[in-house]
Amino acid sequence: MNNKLYSHLIFELGRPGRVGYSLPASEFPRHELPAKACRGRAAGLPECDEPTVVRHYTNHSGNNFGVDNGFYPLGSCTMKYNPKINDETAARREFQNLHPLQPDATVQGALQAEKLLCRLLAAVTGMDAFTLKPCAGAHGELTGLMVIRAYHESRGDTGRTKVLVPDSAHGTNPASAAVCGLEVVEVKSLPDGTVDTADLETKLDDTVAAMMMTNPNTLGLFEHRIVHIVERVHACGGLMYYDGANLNPLLGVCRPGDMGFDVLHVNLHKTFSTPHGGGGPGSGPVGVRRDLEPFFPTVNPYHGNFLVELRALAYLLTLGREHIGQVGPLATLNASYIKESLRDVYELPIGGLCKHEFVFDGLRDKSTGVTTMDVAKRLLDFGFHAPTIYFPMLFHEAMMIEPTENESLETIDRFIAVMRQIAREAIESPEVVKTAPHTAPISRVDDVLAAREPVLTYPETQPTEP
Repeated sequence: MNNKLYSHLIFELGRPGRVGYSLPASEFPRHELPAKACRGRAAGLPECDEPTVVRHYTNHSGNNFGVDNGFYPLGSCTMKYNPKINDETAARREFQNLHPLQPDATVQGALQAEKLLCRLLAAVTGMDAFTLKPCAGAHGELTGLMVIRAYHESRGDTGRTKVLVPDSAHGTNPASAAVCGLEVVEVKSLPDGTVDTADLETKLDDTVAAMMMTNPNTLGLFEHRIVHIVERVHACGGLMYYDGANLNPLLGVCRPGDMGFDVLHVNLHKTFSTPHGGGGPGSGPVGVRRDLEPFFPTVNPYHGNFLVELRALAYLLTLGREHIGQVGPLATLNASYIKESLRDVYELPIGGLCKHEFVFDGLRDKSTGVTTMDVAKRLLDFGFHAPTIYFPMLFHEAMMIEPTENESLETIDRFIAVMRQIAREAIESPEVVKTAPHTAPISRVDDVLAAREPVLTYPETQPTEP
């Protein structure tokens, strides 16, 4: 495929004198801008006719990979089930046009919807109170940690400045603790991927403010010693924080509050049905046990991302009490089926029962030099998005796979067949894998260079097109 045909920038398509719009004369009087606010030279914007612009962006939209056109087994915390009824609910004009500063009397229905969502989230997680204000998962983490810090300070327990974080945790956990002004202390994992309680014991004292955990953890493993961990942290005066990134497999099966967690955040954009491609929109409501509710900080002057909240409410109401219990078991079944079907050709560093996701450590046969990155690129040729790769960093060739609960057996079987084909190609024709993708609009690029040295401007002097 001719990459050049699909790699045009809109600037390259422009020609002097071509115009695709006509603006009416302004009804406002002309005002001269101060010299310091004016450009010293022309902006150099492209000059294009309307059909060229429309075709350019339409063609590029077809190059984007999303859950609506293919399987998306990206691991750890990305919600990939987005029922259209939820989007349609949020798109209603009555909701879209609300403004956070309009009179309270005109938004009573919206406030009632938020109150209902808080009650449903409390029921699902085992918490007593929720705030919807945090606008993302990390924002929720910071909010929850601020609650914990304020709680200790209210009791005069100001020496509690440490947060315990397992070495398998999401990177946002230690980052959020540091932003909150707390010291991060790492807790090691055992060879089976779960928390090393012996190492934990050496770090429990009266300086511990909290321990942050994801359960199941980043390896997709349920922390079966969670009750003991909670008891030991509580015994030294610390609180337990639950990172809700991996809540999917627990829905309708068990609740973080029943495990003994005191504070948690949930990702509405991961577990409760909002598309999260391109970095947003997000929502990270925080739940707490009843005596911690007075310590909710004002992290947002408004009510959070309201349309994300509506999607989550529609999702929960559609499932209802009778069906939400199917989410966790199906997520676990799908992940376990893929794991067991591929473990003979991909290295499984930690066996046992997984939950909604699991981690391979690249191909079992590493003699060919085919890497996890190569496998990820080759998957694109078959219409599949790659899993999360090189995370968690516990394994050199990590490949985290999360199929979610909604994918059909036919889709999963095709993914398994493609993964097995790539494993065969790695042995029989490794260059095919190492040079992939071959059918994508743009072939292999230098991802590291693109991230570290991005080209953010277009040359003023344009090359002449043949």
